[in-house]
Amino acid sequence: MIHHLSPTGRIGLVLANGALSSQTGGEGDIRQRIIEADLVEGIIALPSQLFYSTGIPVSLWFLTRNKQQPGKTLFIDARQMGTMVTRAVRELQKEDIAHIAETFEHFRNGTLEDEKGFCAVRSIEDIKTQDFILTPGRYVGIAEQQDDGEPFEEKMQRLTSELSGLFEKSHQLEDEIRRQLGSIGFKI
Repeated sequence: MIHHLSPTGRIGLVLANGALSSQTGGEGDIRQRIIEADLVEGIIALPSQLFYSTGIPVSLWFLTRNKQQPGKTLFIDARQMGTMVTRAVRELQKEDIAHIAETFEHFRNGTLEDEKGFCAVRSIEDIKTQDFILTPGRYVGIAEQQDDGEPFEEKMQRLTSELSGLFEKSHQLEDEIRRQLGSIGFKI
């Protein structure tokens, strides 16, 4: 596909996330050459369960021959976006798609600032130091968590107490299941 791009051509690809980091079958070498040729304009990691036929997570690759931001690549981690519409399928909402598109446009215009946990702009050198792996999470980091105001010691006391209660309930349910199975002739 790259071979058929015009000197100003752009292409968008949907690939399984394994293509972001796989080293088997020469994939790592191919990815490295694509990066060193400065063709990767952006990588967007999408949430799992977007397709009816498979729950596999995918990423969008945008390859461009004549990038507006030479030597730079945009990484977007959109894995937390979307809404579950059934037990097995997630859909990106119009707002999600608009946010991703606006982020990409700001990058192309050179006005994007990194947003921890969502997007980051990195150089080819930055990608090289990550062994040419293109997983957005490596570059965008983790979003800062809001402090809930509960002191750590108190929170841990509360959570371990809740966990202890859940373990006790689990044992009670396990005993009940054993009794019920025994009553119909099955022993565990």
